Amino acid sequence: MLKHTSAQLSQQPGLAHGFFGRQGGVSEGIYASLNCGPGSRDVPEHVAENRQRLLADMGGKNLVTLHQIHSAHAVTVTKAWAQGPQADAMATNVPGLALGILTADCAPVLLADPIARVIGAAHAGWKGAVGGVTDSVLDTMIALGAERSRVIAAIGPCIAQANYEVGPEFRASVLARGDDAAQFFIPSSKADHWRFDLEAYVADRLTRADIGHIERLKTCTYAGEDSFFSFRRTTHRAEPDYGRQMSVIMLR
Repeated sequence: MLKHTSAQLSQQPGLAHGFFGRQGGVSEGIYASLNCGPGSRDVPEHVAENRQRLLADMGGKNLVTLHQIHSAHAVTVTKAWAQGPQADAMATNVPGLALGILTADCAPVLLADPIARVIGAAHAGWKGAVGGVTDSVLDTMIALGAERSRVIAAIGPCIAQANYEVGPEFRASVLARGDDAAQFFIPSSKADHWRFDLEAYVADRLTRADIGHIERLKTCTYAGEDSFFSFRRTTHRAEPDYGRQMSVIMLR
C-alpha cells in the first residue's frame, strides 16, 4: 500500500497520517486498485473494502469523510457519521476518528496542533483554495483550542504546474482574489493560456495565515500514473470515469 508522509507530522507523538496513493486495494480496471471514492462508478463493495483497508492501516476506529463540493466550508467532527455533510474541510480533537479527504488532482492538506491535540483536513481544489478553505479549517481548529503558531500543515500530492494548463477565465477568477496571485501563473505554449501552480498557491494562503510550519510534498498526481488517480489525465484520455485517492490524519 503506497503511502506518502510528511516529515514534520511524522515526528509528532500521538498522531497518525498518510497521503495514500492508488495501490493496495481490490478495485479493477480504471479504478485499480485502492479507489476510495464512493462517488465513482466503481463496484461499491470494492470501494468499501478499500476504505476498510486504509482504516486498518491507520489503526483507527472510524473513517470520517465529507460530501466534497469544492467549497470553503469547514465543519467540526465530534463523532463518526454514516454520511458526511456537504463541506470541504473538517477538524476534530477526538482520538480514533480518521479524517479522510478524497482527491484526484486537487490538493489535500493535513494539519495538526500537536500540543492542543487538534487536527484538521482540507480538500483544496482551486475553487476551495481561492475561496479560503484553508482559512476555514484553521478557524475551526482554533475554535477547538489550536494556536496558529503551533499548527503544522502538509500539502500532499496534487497536480503540478507543468500539467495544469488553464484558460483566461480561470486566471481572472484567481487574480480577482488578489494576494499577488499572478506569481502562480506562467505562460503556456497555447495562446491566452497559462499553467497554474496550485500547490504553491495553497502554501501561500497558509503562509498568510501565520501558521507554524508548512511542508510541501511536491508530488504530481497527473504525472504519477502508477501511483495516483488524476481527473485531468482521465479527461485527456477520454476515459469514462476515475478513482480517488485518500489522505488521512488521526489522533491516536
